[in-house]
Amino acid sequence: MASRRDKGGYFLPYQAEWVADGSRFKISEKSRRIGMTYAQSYEDVRDAARGAGMDVWFSSADESAAKEYIRYCETWAKLYQYAALNLGEIALDEKQGIKTLSIEFANGRRINALSSNPKAFRSKGGKLVLDEYAFHADQDGMWKAAQPIITWGFPVRVLSTYNGKGNRYFRMVDAAKKGGRWSVHTTTIEDAVRQGLVDKILGHPATEEERAAFLLDCREAAGDEETYLQEYMCVPVDEATAWLLWDLITAAEHDDAGKPGLYAGGDVFVGWDVARRRDGSILWVRELVGDVLWTREIVQMKGLTFADQMAELRRIHRSYRVRRTCIDQSGMGEKIVEDAQAELGRTVVEGVLFTGPVKQDLATLVRQTYEDRRVRNPGTRELRDSLHSVRRLTTSAGNVRFDAERSEVGHGDYFWADGLCLHAHHAGPGWSVDYTPAAPRRFVSTGAW
Repeated sequence: MASRRDKGGYFLPYQAEWVADGSRFKISEKSRRIGMTYAQSYEDVRDAARGAGMDVWFSSADESAAKEYIRYCETWAKLYQYAALNLGEIALDEKQGIKTLSIEFANGRRINALSSNPKAFRSKGGKLVLDEYAFHADQDGMWKAAQPIITWGFPVRVLSTYNGKGNRYFRMVDAAKKGGRWSVHTTTIEDAVRQGLVDKILGHPATEEERAAFLLDCREAAGDEETYLQEYMCVPVDEATAWLLWDLITAAEHDDAGKPGLYAGGDVFVGWDVARRRDGSILWVRELVGDVLWTREIVQMKGLTFADQMAELRRIHRSYRVRRTCIDQSGMGEKIVEDAQAELGRTVVEGVLFTGPVKQDLATLVRQTYEDRRVRNPGTRELRDSLHSVRRLTTSAGNVRFDAERSEVGHGDYFWADGLCLHAHHAGPGWSVDYTPAAPRRFVSTGAW
């Protein structure tokens, strides 16, 4: 159990609960920016310096985090008047290039902050602390190398923010929640704020407005909802099922995209994902410049009548040299396609029925085009979230489908509008994709070039 001083004004409730938990195996799923490494450094100084003590072997994902941890340890040593000497950087294995930042206490015990190289932990004895474990480059190798420490009966501490589901850290937390020897501590950013985090940062009792502003800042820093959920709310993102990964989405962003005034008079291709009430009705307009498709406009028409939506399509056809427009012909799109073809021409307007195989082909075309870096988009959070929301799912019958959960940014509406826009160009001359889809192409076309 922690002493009275452990429970003093230095810690917020969730930090004090972590320090006071004397379980041999503890694991923390945590938000960013809540001071868990700070609390852990206190526990480690206490365990190393008191009585016979024990050596502590700490590893984080990068050198800067290790240096910050050592600074915390020095602060605690001074505060509790433990005689300690900062040994600086020590070479543990010159041949392997393994170094550690170390503090030595009067009882001869040391706190050692190492890199995340698994070799650094072999043949060591003492308390094991793995900080931001989900971000270690070789989690399995690190855990295997640390087995002697675990076998000899020393305490083990694992702390991290999530980094998807495809790693050992996620599996450890998941297994721990189902029972076993691990004590699990979960702290979201909202938990931390409720327990006084903002008050501590500001140095005075925070108002509700100040707490709300802090949480809003965290959301803005995350950049998108899924990142916020993962980094601040302890909800791991299953990136493996996301069809369009974040790095592909952000790599396509450019400050000049989404500006109609930069239209250079080239060929333009349009995709329209039709909706009337529940989801967003999206018109995506791209101009071909060289071999790159630049976004000139993305028109969000949620709540507009079909007459007003058709007026937007006419405006686009008047404003640009549109070579082809592809429209979602499913359901309510049937009449839209008929009207657009009657007014603008069957050779210019194509209807696309959203069957399962067609959606698979559209999704394949989207990803291949983004992988080839042949698109440029504006960098907005709403757009990023929608493009990333579409998942490749496999049904119990073994069939592949592409879908997105309905949210405040729609139902993957931007993704499908973009797919239709890219198909509008792909169906015309001057475009080729070296990609073999899983099923034969089955686009339903009412016209051709």
